[in-house]
Amino acid sequence: MLVLEDGTRYEGRAYGARGRTLGEAVFATGMTGYQETLTDPSYAGQIVLMTAPHIGNTGMNDEDMESARIWVAGFVVRDPSRVVSNFRSQRSLDDDLAAAGVVGISGIDTRAVTRHIRSLGAMRAGVFSGEEAHLSPGEQLDLVQSGEQMTGRNLSGAVSTGERYTLPATGERVGSVAVLDLGVKTSTLNYLAERGFDVHVLPQTVTVDDVLALEPDALFFSNGPGDPSASERHVELLRSALRAGLPYFGICFGNQLLGRALGFDTYKLPFGHRGINQPVLDRATGRVEITAHNHGFAVAAPTDAVSESSQGFGRVEVSHVDLNDDVVEGLNCLDIPAFSVQYHPESAAGPHDANYLFDRFRDMVIANRTTDDSQEAGK
Repeated sequence: MLVLEDGTRYEGRAYGARGRTLGEAVFATGMTGYQETLTDPSYAGQIVLMTAPHIGNTGMNDEDMESARIWVAGFVVRDPSRVVSNFRSQRSLDDDLAAAGVVGISGIDTRAVTRHIRSLGAMRAGVFSGEEAHLSPGEQLDLVQSGEQMTGRNLSGAVSTGERYTLPATGERVGSVAVLDLGVKTSTLNYLAERGFDVHVLPQTVTVDDVLALEPDALFFSNGPGDPSASERHVELLRSALRAGLPYFGICFGNQLLGRALGFDTYKLPFGHRGINQPVLDRATGRVEITAHNHGFAVAAPTDAVSESSQGFGRVEVSHVDLNDDVVEGLNCLDIPAFSVQYHPESAAGPHDANYLFDRFRDMVIANRTTDDSQEAGK
């Protein structure tokens, strides 16, 4: 049984592990890439419903993992594949869900659930199977309504690495980047290394002194789950790093934290953007990119004019907007070397329209170093 916090109930078949799970019910619109979705740390605490009806066709493998484990709190599908058919497959999706203890449900009208969430917004939910399915409707609803809200929730500690580690540059070396792991994806680290960075991945507990002690050429904040308003310590770390002159690139949660560091507010979207088919306008080029998204919060910045940072970081422009709802999808600082995007340019499952942003970051770091060297020579 899938139970939403407003009392709506959907009966289906047990899928994956049996038992009980609680989380925020959200929907993802990608027709492929379910393994990347399941292993994306940004989905921690969420029961993910796939709008595509057939899931599990290509099985699971070790190569496409975006982290070391499955992170979703629960999984909802309409028609799980009974047969796995792909030369790269090593296991079935059902087996991996069961092994990871992920409680799921199948055989329900996922289109009806999606329409319900679109109308009323993402909400707390629970999946109950096995013995838990025999709880009374009232008991199940009480459990759902006692679950944690996503608003005000900090999940960085649950998904971040416990120890720092380094990936050496695989492309022509241009320098080093300190990556604050707030739920970083493997493909992000690989793309940074390919652009010539030694990638120092840091736990979310580090201080700005820890970051500066590495003498990195740049700072990167990753994607991750939770409410950006509950991560004020990371906002202060970023402000200190920007004042120290470090070039900065942020993705998803990193975009929201840059917004807050610059003095903007953030807010919760009704049902968020999750999928690999979101149209985003790059306002500098006029190009429309089809992009991958996974965010329930957004930055409240004016899209019609250049703004002045209330925190003293100069002029800021909204660089990208979502063409579905005009949500801010990118920020660009005009007076300091810093920019960010709300979507996922690393999207391992595709599309790859925005992968050039890693090149833009590399070019910004090189340009900043050249400027610093010129200023030093002129002294």
